[in-house]
Amino acid sequence: MNTLTINGADYEPSDEELGLTLMRYLREKRFLRGTKNGCEQGLCGTCTVVVDGKPLRSCRSSVEKNLGKSIITIEGMEYPDGSLHPIQRAFLDSGAVQCGFCTPGMVMSSYALLLREPAPDREAIRKALRGNLCRCTGYQQIVDAVELASRIMREQDLPVEAGCLAHDR
Repeated sequence: MNTLTINGADYEPSDEELGLTLMRYLREKRFLRGTKNGCEQGLCGTCTVVVDGKPLRSCRSSVEKNLGKSIITIEGMEYPDGSLHPIQRAFLDSGAVQCGFCTPGMVMSSYALLLREPAPDREAIRKALRGNLCRCTGYQQIVDAVELASRIMREQDLPVEAGCLAHDR
């Protein structure tokens, strides 16, 4: 299969695009610029996307390695009606967004965590986010946001799936 499924839509990269990093492809070819370019070494987590339910540093993985996989970016978290995913809303409500540069990667790592563990404790949240660096918030509000999102989704029986996938149910 020579396609990528990005936020629910299929794309067929050209031969020259196969060698690009997934981050560059998303940003430069698909114009999904929410995936940030922080270090290009896989150390900061700003380029994190979710591939087949798992967080991936898109700056360290080629397009070719991701053919046939389902990729969710921060843009795919929003619901078709324009409303924010509960994780995004919780980041805003908890004051977990300062400059915003790290936020997409933090949200995507949080999303991957909640897909596999809908009710994580604070230690599990910290562990899931350990590869995402933030210079503004001190992490407390970010952990609070993930905890809040988890609680709201469970209490309101909301699906964890990204907004771009919600219309497929």
